[in-house]
Amino acid sequence: MKTERISERIHYVGVNDRTTHRFEGMWPLPMGVSYNSYLIEGSEKCAIVDGVEVSHSLQLVDHINELLAGRKPDYLIINHMEPDHSGAIRILRNVYPDLIIVGNAQTLSMVKGFYGEEGGTLAVKDGDTLSLGPETTLQFALTPMVHWPETMMTYLCEEQTLFSGDGFGCFGALNGAVIDNEMDTERYFPEMVRYYSNIVGKYGTFVQRALKKLAGTELSTICPTHGPVWRSEIAKVVGLYDTLSRYEPLDNGVTIVYGSMYGNTELMAETAADALADAGIKEISVLNASVTDLSYIIADIFRHRGLVIASPTYSNTLFPPITAVMEAISIRGIQNREILTIGSHTWAHQAVYEMGRHLTDAKLTTITDPVIVKQAPDSDTLAQIRIAATLLAQKLKEA
Repeated sequence: MKTERISERIHYVGVNDRTTHRFEGMWPLPMGVSYNSYLIEGSEKCAIVDGVEVSHSLQLVDHINELLAGRKPDYLIINHMEPDHSGAIRILRNVYPDLIIVGNAQTLSMVKGFYGEEGGTLAVKDGDTLSLGPETTLQFALTPMVHWPETMMTYLCEEQTLFSGDGFGCFGALNGAVIDNEMDTERYFPEMVRYYSNIVGKYGTFVQRALKKLAGTELSTICPTHGPVWRSEIAKVVGLYDTLSRYEPLDNGVTIVYGSMYGNTELMAETAADALADAGIKEISVLNASVTDLSYIIADIFRHRGLVIASPTYSNTLFPPITAVMEAISIRGIQNREILTIGSHTWAHQAVYEMGRHLTDAKLTTITDPVIVKQAPDSDTLAQIRIAATLLAQKLKEA
């Protein structure tokens, strides 16, 4: 990954990671991920904004040295302390011993806790500014719980550029170009939904607070810690984060997620999909919870207004992959969905009760009573599923 000039003062010095298989040890990275770091050069001082994961530290140092040509960076501004961004702190301090670490009080506490670094720090508060020289003024905005408690954003006033930390980020390595108007960005938007829904999704209230704080701020460029630098598509990106953080769906499609041991519950899910399609629903995702990674299921639940959950009873409770889905829905506080549940059993129909309990805990309701199928579905029970799915389609068309 090469360095890239973002503007007269700003350079991209980040890296790509196409080796890590699972982000945070959980979420697949089929397109890789970028760890974005930036160098701001003022006439008097220069600052690194966010770092990279520790295994890429030397590449970051090479990028900085290439650009500064003997000059040393003065500040390391930490918008977010998660180790995929802060992992280079010790190496940067070893290479640049006079480097001043800039962060809020919670950030600096974490710097000590994670890396044992205490001296040479500068604590900033919400609204504080830092000058790198005439016409290079940084202003700090605290945005807690987007998605850690210490998170903040840094604004280069003269260039109307926001360094947004994990906000407005997405999965996906950068393939040569860094800025959105120099690439085809369509591949990144599904990954933005998957990134948001799984990483940030629980904290929609706090994202809304951050967006309100930023309201009225002139934005010509957004520099996140993952994914492209946003310039021509800022409105689309901010709008997407706004919609997702209000737990509003992106469309009136349907996610059908099911678990099935021997094909009976799968037939019920397929029957629901057939009925929805016959009723005119075009966006339908049918996902086997035993096969599809949870991150894609959660992304589709955030994307679509309709949700069908079908599960057999297993050991007198829910089928375990469906339990994981139900817990993920509850943890993220998903709202504003039209939901239908289908439960199958051989002798004890606990699945529907457990799905109902999870939905009640999440303050969600279903559009109608659950469809309960004993043993293999017959023509009557399949007809019940068709009726319920058709009702769901009507609800979606009215939304």
